[in-house]
Amino acid sequence: MDISLLVGVLLAFGSVVSMVILEGGRIESLLLPAPMVLVFGATIAVGFASGKLRDTLRAFGSIPRAIVGRTRPPQQIIEQLVGIADKARREGLLSLEDDAAKTDDPFLKNALQNIADGTDSEELRELLESELHTQIADMKLSAKFFKTLGGYAPTIGIVGTVVSLTHVLENLSEPETLGHSIAAAFVATLWGLVSANFLWLPLGDRLGRLAQLEEENLNLILEGVLAIQNGIQSRLLGERLSAMVPAHMLSKTESKTTAKPDADARSKQD
Repeated sequence: MDISLLVGVLLAFGSVVSMVILEGGRIESLLLPAPMVLVFGATIAVGFASGKLRDTLRAFGSIPRAIVGRTRPPQQIIEQLVGIADKARREGLLSLEDDAAKTDDPFLKNALQNIADGTDSEELRELLESELHTQIADMKLSAKFFKTLGGYAPTIGIVGTVVSLTHVLENLSEPETLGHSIAAAFVATLWGLVSANFLWLPLGDRLGRLAQLEEENLNLILEGVLAIQNGIQSRLLGERLSAMVPAHMLSKTESKTTAKPDADARSKQD
C-alpha cells in the first residue's frame, strides 16, 4: 500500500488546523454545516450532471484504488516474462497455455492464450493495443471526473459566499451580528478552495498517475509477449524490457535475475 495520498491529505488539513490554532481561532468556526453541505453537495451534483451515471459510480468506486495505490513492480513483470520466454524456447509456444491458466493478470492471460492458439503476431498486436487503450481510457475517465470536481468547487464556494452575504445585507439593522455573519459567509469560499485543492484535485492526479503506471506495465507485457512469440532469447528479452523502465524502478539484481534463465537453458542444451 502506498500511503502518500493519505499522508498528504492529512498533512494539508493539519496545516489549516495548525494555522487556525496559532492565530487563536476556533476550529468550530470553520465547521459550519450549511456552507459545507452546499459546497460538497453541489460540487458532486454538477459533476454528476457533467457526465453519465456510470461515470460517477465508477469514479467513486475507484477511490479505494487511489487510496491503496498498489501497482505491480515492473521488475516482477520482467522476471515473469523472462521465465515464460525461457519455457517457450524449451517447450514450444503451445506450452504457454498452462501459463495463461495460472496467471491472475487478464491482459497477460489473454495474450498468452492467443499465442498458444496460434494467432498471427500483427493481429495479436492490434488486439492487445485495443485492449490496452480501452483499459487505460477507463481509468483516466475516473481521474478526469475528480479533476472536474476540483474545477467546480471553488466557484460553488463563491456562490455560497454570495448567498450568505445577501442574508447579511438583509440584516444591517443588527450591527452587533455583522462580524460573525460576514465571517461565516466566507467559510463557503474556504471550503470550496480546500475541497478542490486538498481532495478532488489530488484524487484526480493520483488516479492519473496510477493509470500512467498501469499503461507502462501493460506496454511491457505487450512488447514482451510479442517478442516471446517471435522466439527471442530470455536474456535479450530481459535487457530489452529493462531498457523500457527508468533505472530507479529496477533493483540492482535485475540483470542477474533476467540473465539466469537463459544461462540455465544454454546449460541444458549443452
